[in-house]
Amino acid sequence: MAVAQVRDVAALAGVSPATVSNALNHPAKVSPATLARIQAAIDELGYIRNDAARQLRAGTNDAIGMIVLDIANPFFTDVARGVEDVLIAESRPLILGNSAQEPSRETSYLDLFEQQRMSGVLITPVGDVMDRLRRLRDRGTSVVLVDRMSRAKEFSSVSIDDKMGGRIATEHLLEIGRRRIGFIGGPAGLAQVKTRLAAARAAAEKHGSGEIVFVETETMNAQAGRWGAEQLLELPRTQRPDAVFAANDLVALGVLQALTLAGVRVPDDIAIIGYDDIEFAASAAIPLSSVRQPAQQLGSAAATLLLDVIADPAGSTVKHTTLKPELVIRRSTAGA
Repeated sequence: MAVAQVRDVAALAGVSPATVSNALNHPAKVSPATLARIQAAIDELGYIRNDAARQLRAGTNDAIGMIVLDIANPFFTDVARGVEDVLIAESRPLILGNSAQEPSRETSYLDLFEQQRMSGVLITPVGDVMDRLRRLRDRGTSVVLVDRMSRAKEFSSVSIDDKMGGRIATEHLLEIGRRRIGFIGGPAGLAQVKTRLAAARAAAEKHGSGEIVFVETETMNAQAGRWGAEQLLELPRTQRPDAVFAANDLVALGVLQALTLAGVRVPDDIAIIGYDDIEFAASAAIPLSSVRQPAQQLGSAAATLLLDVIADPAGSTVKHTTLKPELVIRRSTAGA
C-alpha cells in the first residue's frame, strides 16, 4: 500500500495542498470546518507527516539536544526530568546524550546535534568544547550551559553554587570536631570537582586547624569511592583522615561500603558527607549527610532559559542563574 502524501489528503478533503500545509503548520490560518475535514482525511488515509523533511526545508529541528556527564548518576536523571517537563509543555522532543565523562563521546554527540540541526543544546561540558559550541551558535543552534559557567561568560548558564557547597560541607565536618578530611573524587580537571575541592581547602585554611587530603579518582561513581577509601585505609592509623568529603553521593556510597567492610565505624572513626543528596543517600545502611542540589529546578530553569534564547537569539542578553545548595545532616556525620 502506497504511503499517503499531502496531495492525497488535499484531494480527499477537497482543499489545496497549501491549505493542508497550513493546517499542519499554521492551524490558526484555517477555518475550524476545514480543519475538521482535513483531520478526517488524515485519519482515513493514515497520513503521517514527514517532520524530517519539513525541518530540512526550514533549516532547523524543533528537538533539543542535551549532554550530561553521567546518566547513571541520579542527579543528572533528575536534571533531565526537569528539562523534559518544560519541553513537553512546549511540544519539543528531548534527545539525551551521555558523555560518561569522556571527551570523545561528548564530541560525537555534538557532531550528531550539529548534523541534525537542533534548535538548541543543553550541555554540562567535560572537555574543552567552547570552540564547538561557538560554531553551533554561529550556525543557528542556541546553547545554554547546565551546572557550569563558561570562563568568558559568553553563553547563558544555570548552575549551582559549588563554592558554597564545598564550604558548608567542610565547615560542618570541622564543627563536629574533624580535622583531617579526605576529599575523594575526580578527575581533578572537572569544574565541579575543582570548585568543591578549592572551597574545602579554603574553609580548612580559614578554620586554622583543618587539613584536606585529596584522593583523585578517574570517575565519580561507587567503584571510585571504594578505591579512594582503600587508599586512605592504606595510610598508617595516625595519618588516616577522621572524615571524608566525597565529590558526589555515588562516591560517598562507595566509601561507606569500603569502610564498613573494613570494620571502620561510621561516623565514630570516620565521618562521611556526600554531594547531590540523591534518593539513595537517605536510604543507605548508614544514612548519608549530603549537600543537596535542586536538580529538577536546575533542569527546568535551564530549559526555560534555552527556549528564551531560541525565541530571540539576536536580542537575548547572556544570562547566568546560580541556585543555592543546602546542607542535609544525617547519621554519617551526626551519629545516632
